[in-house]
Amino acid sequence: MIIAGIYSFNRGEEILRSQYLAELGEVEQVIAAVDSAQCKTKTSREKTMPGRTLYNPRALNRAFTIEFGLRGWEKHKVQCDYPTNYYVPGFFPNSPPKGAFREMDFVKNRVGVEVQFGKYAFMVYNVCAKMTIFHKLGVIDVGIEIVPIKLFAEEMSTGVSYFEQFVWDLEHRGIADIDIPVLVLGITT
Repeated sequence: MIIAGIYSFNRGEEILRSQYLAELGEVEQVIAAVDSAQCKTKTSREKTMPGRTLYNPRALNRAFTIEFGLRGWEKHKVQCDYPTNYYVPGFFPNSPPKGAFREMDFVKNRVGVEVQFGKYAFMVYNVCAKMTIFHKLGVIDVGIEIVPIKLFAEEMSTGVSYFEQFVWDLEHRGIADIDIPVLVLGITT
């Protein structure tokens, strides 16, 4: 695969190039090593493209997991212990939720990477919430979000978001005090 778009959110590219050049290089190697042709395995059942062979997001995620793993990147999971003191007085569920967690796709040397081939809300959540949470927990200092460009997303099921849409929204949202530096990479075949 290739990198077709680069967007530096809150100085993400500058910080990666000055402080985490080796990790950025490995991310670029991973992207180049993923053979997207092997992931074009999904037969569409959608009305707008019946029978069409599409890129399978699960297969793409597996390919990225293999390549990141070969380079020593690991998933990082944190347990969520939900508070119960915010329930309305007199109400308490039989058992509070258990087993909940948050997970960063790949972490190495305080760099967090998320690979997203899903709905738009997940891209926004990754950059504007999850990466901030993992930073506050002391796991990462900078993030990288890998997403498809529109041309690539059009070869997947409908509803997959894309780089151009995400960048437009981040630019119009602006940067908040709690946002960490993130490099958004738009990829394609």
